Amino acid sequence: MSRVSKPYEIVERALALSTADGCVVIADEESSANLRWAGNALTTNGVTRGRTLTVIATVDGSEGAASGVVSRSAVTAADLEPLVRAAEAAARGAGPAEDAQPLVTGVPESPDFTDAPAETGSDVFSAFAPALGDAFARARSGGRELYGFAHHEMTSTYLGTSTGLRLRHDQPNGTLELNAKSPDRSRSAWAGHSTRDFKDVDPAEMDARLAQRLVWAERRIELPAGRYETLLPPTAVADLLIYQLWSATARDAVEGRTVFSKPGGGSRLGETLSPLPLTLRSDPNAPGLESAPFVIAHSSGDGASVFDNGLPLGRTDWISDGRLDRLTTTRHTAGETGLPVAPAIDNLLLEGGGERSLEEMVAATTGRALLLTCMWYIREVDPATLLLTGLTRDGVYLVEDGEVVGEVNNFRFNESPVDLLSRATEAGRTEKTLPREWGDWFTRAAMPALRVPDFNMSSVSRGV
Repeated sequence: MSRVSKPYEIVERALALSTADGCVVIADEESSANLRWAGNALTTNGVTRGRTLTVIATVDGSEGAASGVVSRSAVTAADLEPLVRAAEAAARGAGPAEDAQPLVTGVPESPDFTDAPAETGSDVFSAFAPALGDAFARARSGGRELYGFAHHEMTSTYLGTSTGLRLRHDQPNGTLELNAKSPDRSRSAWAGHSTRDFKDVDPAEMDARLAQRLVWAERRIELPAGRYETLLPPTAVADLLIYQLWSATARDAVEGRTVFSKPGGGSRLGETLSPLPLTLRSDPNAPGLESAPFVIAHSSGDGASVFDNGLPLGRTDWISDGRLDRLTTTRHTAGETGLPVAPAIDNLLLEGGGERSLEEMVAATTGRALLLTCMWYIREVDPATLLLTGLTRDGVYLVEDGEVVGEVNNFRFNESPVDLLSRATEAGRTEKTLPREWGDWFTRAAMPALRVPDFNMSSVSRGV
């Protein structure tokens, strides 16, 4: 873009063009790099760049403030004024915004607001790619095939407002998914990893883990549907609790529409959800899971408000020592419900004080239990209980008296994560994990494995 090529200049120019009563401008500078492989060989790689500009205009009417939001990619200098005018026209044509609040003020400017955006590129894989090649060689000699992809992106977000905010956040995000298959494709195992920079990824360790699972799968055992003691690995726990977090909005709870609603009115805040000393929290400063320390809202919804852009974020305990402590609120819904302001934060950690790894939990199992790999195709059945259904995938293993004795068929499950927390009898050691189902939208998670004595495998699933 001529004369406004730098992100902060775009933000300043858009704000200067605005004639609305209030204006928020968000410039997202994005770069990404990826590798893909199949059959123990790299197939594709690539690097991309992109820019998205979001303009939020607010106008004060006799019945209250209204907002208009317009986002566009690849914005040029000639596009900038029409984009601002489109946002203003959308605001003037809209009715009063239900979530209207004064725009945020008083947040100190980010010292790097005028700096160039951070970028990623193929060099992020400089140590990972050779290690992956070594894993290919080991897999080839071991009679297995590796498939998968590695993706890394960097997003630099510049947020400016007509009330004087000038904020900047750089968000790295990396994911690795590795799938091992037997040559005849009859056996498959999966592992995933979330990372900021691929420096903490060990393909050799992941391949060794997958090789062990393929050995377990050499013995096939058919089991019927039913309730089984089940060991949920961190990735499965993350998928369940991320959905729970998305469903934990204060307004819906107070209005009686969710599992967090109290019979007769109000919310279940303060109630004990688990006998274990579990803490479910979000923290923008969590080591290795750092996320934006202020609200970045490109649109309004049940748990977010464009009027809250720039609002500072800190640690929030959603569940504390087993008790429900917070529900997601914007400033508007906090005022409506009388609950504390608690905006959504882009990471999630569950801690229960356990020290055992998943492998140690398997070894400590007496009798019979199932060990899951991951879940997919998770869908909500009943919001009143947060009953979810979904399928197991890429390996369900039978544990007998501390040893894995074979692979069993896949299942469809029906469970509520809230109910699971109340029935869990053990939480293992918390570790960073990649949610399998929600990894396209939410990657920064740290979870323990959970032992559930009666997980509901509602039916046998064939063909997955």
